[in-house]
Amino acid sequence: MSSSLKAILGPTNTGKTHYAIERMLGHGTGMIGLPLRLLAREVYDRVVERKGAAHAALITGEERIVPPSARYFICTVESMPVDVRADFVAIDEIQLAEDEDRGHVFTDRILHMRGASETLLLGADTMRPILRTLNLGVDTEARERFSELRYTGKTKITKLPKRTAIVAFSSEEVYAIAELLRRQKGGAAVVMGALSPRTRNAQVAMYQSGEVDYIVATDAIGMGLNLDVDRVVFASRTKFDGRRHRALTAAECGQIAGRAGRFRTDGEFGETGDCPPFEEETWKRIEQHRFDPVDHIQWRNSALDYASLKSLVHSLERPSGNAVLIHNPNALDEWVLRRMAEDAAIGPDVTGQARVRRLWDLARLPDFRKAGPEGHGRLVLGLAETLADPDARLSDAGLERRLSDLSSPEGGIAKLQQQLANIRTWTYAAHRPDWLENPARWQDRTREIEDSLSDALHTALTARFVDRRTTALLASLKKEDALVTDLTPDGDVTVEGHLVGRLKGLTFEPALDARTLEGKAVRGAALAAIRPMLVERLGQIAGAPSDAFTLNDDGDIEFGGNVIARLAKGPDWMSPGIELVGAAEVEPSDREAARARVSDWLKTEMTRILPTHWKLRHEKAGDTLEGLARGLAFRILESGASVDLRQDDPGARLTPEQREALKALGLRAGRVAAHAPDAQKPAAQRLIAILRAVQAGAPFPLAPEGAGSFPLDGTWPEEALAANGYLRFGRRAVRADLAERLGWEIAKRRKEADKNAFAIPIDLASVVSCPSDDWPAVLKGFGLAPAEKDKETEAVLLWRYAARARPDDRPARAPREDRSRGRQTSPDERRSGPQSGGPRPARTSTSHPRHTPPARTVDPDSPFAALAALLPPTPPAREKSRRKRKPKGAGALASPAFTYTPFQ
Repeated sequence: MSSSLKAILGPTNTGKTHYAIERMLGHGTGMIGLPLRLLAREVYDRVVERKGAAHAALITGEERIVPPSARYFICTVESMPVDVRADFVAIDEIQLAEDEDRGHVFTDRILHMRGASETLLLGADTMRPILRTLNLGVDTEARERFSELRYTGKTKITKLPKRTAIVAFSSEEVYAIAELLRRQKGGAAVVMGALSPRTRNAQVAMYQSGEVDYIVATDAIGMGLNLDVDRVVFASRTKFDGRRHRALTAAECGQIAGRAGRFRTDGEFGETGDCPPFEEETWKRIEQHRFDPVDHIQWRNSALDYASLKSLVHSLERPSGNAVLIHNPNALDEWVLRRMAEDAAIGPDVTGQARVRRLWDLARLPDFRKAGPEGHGRLVLGLAETLADPDARLSDAGLERRLSDLSSPEGGIAKLQQQLANIRTWTYAAHRPDWLENPARWQDRTREIEDSLSDALHTALTARFVDRRTTALLASLKKEDALVTDLTPDGDVTVEGHLVGRLKGLTFEPALDARTLEGKAVRGAALAAIRPMLVERLGQIAGAPSDAFTLNDDGDIEFGGNVIARLAKGPDWMSPGIELVGAAEVEPSDREAARARVSDWLKTEMTRILPTHWKLRHEKAGDTLEGLARGLAFRILESGASVDLRQDDPGARLTPEQREALKALGLRAGRVAAHAPDAQKPAAQRLIAILRAVQAGAPFPLAPEGAGSFPLDGTWPEEALAANGYLRFGRRAVRADLAERLGWEIAKRRKEADKNAFAIPIDLASVVSCPSDDWPAVLKGFGLAPAEKDKETEAVLLWRYAARARPDDRPARAPREDRSRGRQTSPDERRSGPQSGGPRPARTSTSHPRHTPPARTVDPDSPFAALAALLPPTPPAREKSRRKRKPKGAGALASPAFTYTPFQ
């Protein structure tokens, strides 16, 4: 028994499964059993994202991914490995223990599966009394639904709002409803239990993305599928459960209706079509989640006797001895096992654990084909004749023959569905290593065929229920002048009540291929109707306020949520052109006023977001500048936001008056960079990137919003950095204004140290939001080099300004004597010393000839000998050297490599 056994009970949309996943990932190891393969795959993907593929395992009847280092096992309930001991165990949807076919497996897990530290049982509140009756010592916790569920009554299919799921219980009914929605609403996704998980995922993705606004499904959506559904309507409330047609229980209706609404969004449910209305008592119970408690659950003896086939059958029939644990003798696998015992080719006298276990494994093959007991029994008995011997295997040649008939993705929906059902049987067999000669090979092969058939089925469903027009619409188009057209607020254009296209902005998108005769008729009728609509919309654009327009990241201008114009390449990036998108059906004079209004709006936006650039480009403000300042202003305009000055000629410096003139125009110039501060705001960076991309005809990278610096990769050319207002410092891009500020801080530390080698605290990295790993490279970008390192950690303790490299054509000086070391040193050796061998030795008046003043010696016989005695003594070399190194101004750095003087 585990140290903690808890039941989390409540209706749908209470976060039970999410809670269990979070609890599982908080343990070192864990296992969760889920009711559907599709849901298991969804949870597996989430765990892989959080913990990595090496630590997650997926185990279902048709799929097995178990890496050696797996710590978290995501399984269907039937496939939970009972020999794996985990810290945490959860069983989801435990109310399925009531199901006549699968219930005994859920019951067995409820009674016997435990985690070493924690066990969670998740399900409906109807399970509370029976858990108490079973006396498991379980603590129960009730969960309330995050949102409300309201009954809305009956609605015609043609009046259903968007984001609605329609539930039916036969493929014929599902297809009929999907066909009607295609005619009236433009399309629908289809989800049924007979579809493969891959096809269901593709159909759900089509709905989730908004490609279609409706989904038609069986009760397959009632168990764990996460959908953005606002309303669930029932087209029927009876189903065939494999044995008989029966009415859905209130609890089953509540499970399906509860899929409406997600998290805090309220949901609605009701009826449509021929479905009779819910009785008042029933819909109130669904709204309030009040259902009859479960008074018994399915059970099967787990202590089976494998001595013989007869003893196994008898042990399966053994009753539980508990009134609430009911054994179902008509379970499909037990029925197939009894048929084996009666079959002469297999025989009732089979003995031996290995042979009996083999037959029991075969009997439990799921009926993926939904062929019923007789049809499924014939398949299993045929396999049993080949595999009854535990050492027998299905041959590769035999399996290849079976699969060759299933691998073709050609055919209609019904044929593809049947092929998928058959291939799932062999996918299941391929994951039984004791059934096949080369199971790994066939696992890949069956998965490949299943994926191919799934994609083909998705394509066929989409073509039928999303792209196909019906004869009802075509019949209404016989006479164009008799058509009644309408435009809905959402932009749908209808002809005689049938959807023929959509007006998005100024563009009409027909629903039919205009190359066909029917498509031409529909388009002709629709265009005749939309011309006055387009003229009216152009008038709205021409008189619209500024807040009615937006510019998207692709350089398109939107009005009312739709693209109505796009930017085009102009004379330069600050002068883009404007082109209207659509409205080709109206006169050019009707278009021009709208185009002019959009152009005026764009100018206003550019003036507001990029005022400095607008003044420089369109108001010729830069013409008032002179000399170097004027050139620098236009370099900033050309670059977009900043100019890197580190490689400029240090002798070409701005005068204070020129700096003030630049500042008056909204520009800043220091010794590291010149930049436009208003171009470094997120809105300005985005607009510059859009304008530069339009001018270049290619995507333009955009810096992370508000980043003081960010790591660089190969997608960042220098012009893109400059346009975003950043400079390259090693592996990082640093915003120009922050680079100036950091340079000022470094200068301050240099001044305070009053010597060439000085410390730079790591705290300064926060100025440019730089991680410690990239900090040395950033400092080197300022012309700094390590002056002293810690001998053990190699951490830089002191920095200095590196020597500026001399031009290659500069004549080299002759070597001179290093008096302290007794050898000759060249200028190149002296320049490269600190980089090649650690800190430069401290210079004294005796260790470096350059700091030793020439001796004042006079010929004693000279007439000037008497004057030499009157001269003052030569000052000490150390003091003279110190005076020479003293900075010449506040914040100035005296260095042959890099001179930085900040400007406020």
